[in-house]
Amino acid sequence: MIKEAIIPQSKSPCAQPGGGGPLTYEFDRSDFWRSIPAWRDIDPETFGDFRWQQRNSITSIQGIQKTLKELATPSLIADIEAGLLKTPMNLRLTPYIFSRIQWGNMENDPVRRQFLPLGSQFVPDHPHVMDDSLAEDSNKATPYLTHRYPDKALFLPITLCPVYCSFCTRSRVVGGSTAVKSKSTYGAKSTEWDATFDYIRNHPELEDIVISGGDALLLRPNQIRHIGTTLLEIPTVQRIRFATKGVAIMPMKFTSDEEWVEALDEVCQIGQKRMKEVALHTHFNTDREITEWTSRAMKSLSATGVRVRNQSVLISGVNDGFDCLHYTGKKLSSQLIQPYYVYLHDMVPGCEHLRTTVQKAEHLSRRLQGSIAGFNTPRVVCDAPGGGGKREISSYTLYDYEIGVSAWTSPTAKPGEIFYYYDPIHRLPQDGQALWANKAEISRRLANFKSEAEAKAEATRH
Repeated sequence: MIKEAIIPQSKSPCAQPGGGGPLTYEFDRSDFWRSIPAWRDIDPETFGDFRWQQRNSITSIQGIQKTLKELATPSLIADIEAGLLKTPMNLRLTPYIFSRIQWGNMENDPVRRQFLPLGSQFVPDHPHVMDDSLAEDSNKATPYLTHRYPDKALFLPITLCPVYCSFCTRSRVVGGSTAVKSKSTYGAKSTEWDATFDYIRNHPELEDIVISGGDALLLRPNQIRHIGTTLLEIPTVQRIRFATKGVAIMPMKFTSDEEWVEALDEVCQIGQKRMKEVALHTHFNTDREITEWTSRAMKSLSATGVRVRNQSVLISGVNDGFDCLHYTGKKLSSQLIQPYYVYLHDMVPGCEHLRTTVQKAEHLSRRLQGSIAGFNTPRVVCDAPGGGGKREISSYTLYDYEIGVSAWTSPTAKPGEIFYYYDPIHRLPQDGQALWANKAEISRRLANFKSEAEAKAEATRH
């Protein structure tokens, strides 16, 4: 059963609305980090050194107190401590992204909301959340390679990142163990990648390889060269993509680490000679993350010839409004960063307060259409839980917005199967929330929904 509902306009946390007038793309050129007490005397040259950024990253409550000093009120510290007891992710923020938080309005700040969990904002997990929502582990071809799509594979050579996002889809493996999650993380070990490369060589259907993690930013220059050249030398591989949040959270890496950029440049040159694409996929969620440092990083990356695309996650209270998605996309486009995907938040533990609904995502997708040039309009997608892969947000087989369940099929990734996405219960209509509180009634409603979804899916196969 699909019901129509009026979606209320949400207030965007972004700085400038995407209305009818011309947009201006101003980049923060100030010494904004000096608003942080511990960094008041840090000059731009020091702040712009990636090594200083790494050494001074915030990794503990004590680090927050030492850095914020008088801004670290007892109530703030207590709320963060409570959040760290509930989140599956460890704490790590670079000084760059830490200083983009507006500490005077910290509770509602969209940057803080992504990286620094507050215990007061958590809500109970949905009963259907999954540690491995995308079934990456069950689709592993080698210890480091996931092969789900016919012509594409995901290579995960590292599970460490320069920052840890509260909404991480790989929270089961990325970063160290937390109070609620034990993990076995690993660094990059090139001696263990031969089986992955051999698998790709032996599967000529694989044309597109994504190198992610973790974060490819933490691969050493020689590892960037090794991965890039090895993959590009495989005749059937046509495209490789390095996935890194670095441009958004530590852009000075691309202006002060010449050896890393040179390694990427060498890989790009090999790709150009072989008529193969080398891309870098980054991850901005709001325009607050875009500054003059971003512009400098993009000038450095543009010189290599690498194609840069952006993948966002739709996060409640961060970017779940048209103005924010529109303006952030336009601002990224002005820096040669192509808006590529906006993902519906995956159904992973510890993120219920950050998720939104399929209905909201579908509404935003419709509004984005025609508001930006087609090639710069991001595709809003649901990565279907259970390994169904990316599906256009309006392509569900069936959707019951009242109980917040949608059914999806994937003719390419896993033909014949049906995948179910569940909206966060606290964002459902009151009647829907009441149904979830009644175990017998919600079981009956879900059974009826799944029967109808199976019938619809079967009808489309013929």
